[in-house]
Formats: sequence, structure tokens, C-alpha cells
Amino acid sequence: MMHKKWIGGVLLLLIGMFTSVLGAFIGINIGTDVSDLPSETDTVALLKAHQISHVRLYNADTHMLKALSNSGIEVMVGVTNEEILGIGQSPSTAAAWINKNVAAYLPSTNITAIAVGSEVLTSIPHAAPVLVSAMNSLHKALVASNLNYQVKVSTPQSMDVIPKPFPPSTAGFNLSWGPTIYQILQFIKNTNSYYMLNAYPYYGYTEGNGIFPLDYALFRPLPSVKQIVDPNTLFHYTSMFDAMVDATYYSIEAFNFSGISIVVTESGWPWFGGSNEPDANTGNAQTYTNNLIRRVLNDSGPPSQPKLPINTYIYELFNEDERPGPVSVKNWGVLFTNGSSVYPLSLSTSNQITGNSSGVFCVAKADADPDKLQDGLNWACGQGQANCTPIQEGQRCYLPNTIANHASYAFNDYYQKMQSVGGTCDFDDTAMTTSVDPSYGSCKFTGSSNSSTIGGLTPAAIAPSSAVGGWSSNLQVSNLQYLIPAAFLVLLLL
Repeated sequence: MMHKKWIGGVLLLLIGMFTSVLGAFIGINIGTDVSDLPSETDTVALLKAHQISHVRLYNADTHMLKALSNSGIEVMVGVTNEEILGIGQSPSTAAAWINKNVAAYLPSTNITAIAVGSEVLTSIPHAAPVLVSAMNSLHKALVASNLNYQVKVSTPQSMDVIPKPFPPSTAGFNLSWGPTIYQILQFIKNTNSYYMLNAYPYYGYTEGNGIFPLDYALFRPLPSVKQIVDPNTLFHYTSMFDAMVDATYYSIEAFNFSGISIVVTESGWPWFGGSNEPDANTGNAQTYTNNLIRRVLNDSGPPSQPKLPINTYIYELFNEDERPGPVSVKNWGVLFTNGSSVYPLSLSTSNQITGNSSGVFCVAKADADPDKLQDGLNWACGQGQANCTPIQEGQRCYLPNTIANHASYAFNDYYQKMQSVGGTCDFDDTAMTTSVDPSYGSCKFTGSSNSSTIGGLTPAAIAPSSAVGGWSSNLQVSNLQYLIPAAFLVLLLL
């Protein structure tokens, strides 16, 4: 019995060691205020199809945690704001929470972090007095279960706790929250955890009264006469995102703490807004998200901490249409609930997009009529002679199993092979061109710099219309599981 417990402890420790040396990662938030939320197994299938390695949940839903079992995906679970008071006032409640929502699922579900609340100081300030008590009680319960090396505890805060984030070098936390923030930082330092930051250049730009240009918020290059420079350090900031992260590092330093890293637990851009929200649009959202992914995956930090990568969770997977508030609040998702992309992007951490792919791609429009998409898919795989073998069941581009995904692959294959002889990207107005490579994971689109077939008139596999028309648009669960390298080391120890 002791031998098994020791092996389990070694496995959890090794998992933590490996995840800390694999470089920066892009994760994603999964909100649940969605009217037609896919099943948990379908959601995990989507995560796998896009090779998403890290997810953040806003709760500890038992069905989702079971679905994530043996997926290899690292999971951050959440203590809801409503649970903080009870946990902060009762160590036994904290211990019960750990036993029910963490210990019960490890090691098969790879839980590595607990986010205690969401922007507690600014959203539910009445809970602030017990926030650190809740964090301490949860950590002690992890220690009692020998899980404190595997699972870290922290609490996400918004940029609103830093009233003047620019210039970053003079930034500091709001002193009215000083004692609580100091205790949070002391806890993070003592437990070898990290500061959780929600960083939204969208709000920094839209609420900035025109001080900063849109290009700065979207990671676009600025002309030499408009460079953003900290006058005290002379550091050049090429993006508002980097400036926000650095402002937080400087704020931590102002409290005389060092050696605390930052993980961005939320960042994104809404793709649709109301009439008074013109900057919430598909073009800006696509630009921001793809540039954010590229920025994070270059493994560098902000100017003051260039060697500390900025691990980041994109906000968010699906549009939360049931959230109250402005139109934009409901439209931050990168995927629709049927699995199709809101706009072209690569979520795969193994496919680091370069931003300048080898050409132009043809993909299905996000708002295309499903029946027209199916007709276009049938034509492309039939008369159009596109190679549709990769989107057959069991093949590398089958998941996510949606009409939009399959149509994008078929449309693009046809377009890449036929554009030189007059082929177009139209398909009854259901397709559009994009310079962003839509490849993901092992699914490489024709024309991609990573594809083995780069354009040209190559022989195409012709799929019968009846077979194509019979493809299901329901998501399927992949049987392929991700392997944890540390597991092999454990086997050597047995």
C-alpha cells in the first residue's frame, strides 16, 4: 500500500516537473453561461482536436472533470465566488472541498491549479477579508493529502487593482487593498505558486480615451514616431499586453517581493458588440487572438523580465450568450458550440503560427448557411476533385466533426489546386480567403508551410457525394489519448 502511495506521489511530482520545463503554453477558459453547451465529452473532443494542453474551469464540475480523465490536459479548477466565504471561515469546509473536487480525480484528471474566486477584490470586495484564509485552508488541505507539489493555489485579479498601469515602472497596487494584496503575495511566495492576472487590452483601449492606438492593443507594429516607451527605464513596449504584465511585475516589486511569476488567466477580444461597441468585431478579435498566441509561444517575457514566459489562458472557448451585460460580453468565444471556428485561428500549441503563412487559404465563413455548406462540401469532394480523405472518420482532420471544419478543409484543398487555372473561393458565398493558416495539430491544410502538398495540380481522391452527404455533424470523441512523458519514468521506477 505504501509502495503504491509512493509511486503515485512520484508520478504527480514528475508531472509537475515536466510541465514546468516545457516552455510557455496557451490554455483556454471554459465558461458555462451557454444556452446550448456541448456535452462534456464533446467539449473534450474539441480540446483534443485543437491540441489544447491547458484549460481553466470556473468551477469543479464533476462531469467535466470525469470527461477530462486520462486526456493529459492540465486542468485549473475554480472555487466560485459564492464558495469563498464558507471556505474562508471553515478549514473543514476547505478540506471537504479538496477531497471532493481535487483528490477524488487525481491523478487520472491532471489537476494542477486552483483559482480561488474570480477578481474577488474588485467584484465581491465583501469577501476580501477571508480570501487569504480560504487560500491558506485549501493549501493546508492539499498538504494533508500530499498534493501540494502537484496543485498550486492562487487567486485571479483584474488590472483594476493597479490604478495607473502606465508607465509600468511606476505602477503600484491600489493601497486600499494593500494589506490583502501583501498577504496574497506572501502566500504565493511561501507556497511557490504564481500571481494570476486577468489582462484585457480590449478594455485598456476602449476605456483609455484614445491615449493609446488600436494597433498597440492588437500587437501590431507601430511607426517609429509612435513607439510606446517607459520614460524611466526606456523600455519599448510593442503591445499593451506586455505593458500590463510588466506593470504587474513592478507592482509586485513595489511590495518588496521577487521571484514571483505571473500567469495570465484571462485575455481575449470580443468578436461582436452593440452599436456603441465598434471595436468588438471579427477582424480585431482574429488579429488579437492570433497575435496573442504567437506572442506567448515565443517563450519570452515582458521587457523587465525577458526570460520569464507569459503562460496565458485565452478567454474563452465558447460564447456565453446567457451572460448579462453589453452585447460584447456575450461574444468572446473562439468556437461556436457546433465546433466551428468563429474566425480562423490556430489554437494548437504544437503548431506555432508565424503570422506570415506561405499563402492565402480558403475557409468556410462562420455565419454560412449549413445547407449551403453541405452542398459546397459535396461538390468540392465530388466534381471539384478535392482530396477529402483527411476528413474521413479516423483520419487526421476528421475532428472536430462539423460541416464547417470539413468544408474548410475541402474548400481550401480545391482552391489551392485550382486557383492557378481559375478556381475561386466562393462556394455560393459560403467561403472566404484568409492569410491565417487554419491548420491545427496534425491536421495540415493544403498550402500550409508545414503541409506535404503545397498547391499544384496533384491527383485528388474523389469522394462519392452520397458518402460525403452522410457525414455526421455531431462531435465524436477521439480514442487517441495524450501520453504524459513522466509516466514512462514512473514505469522505470517500478
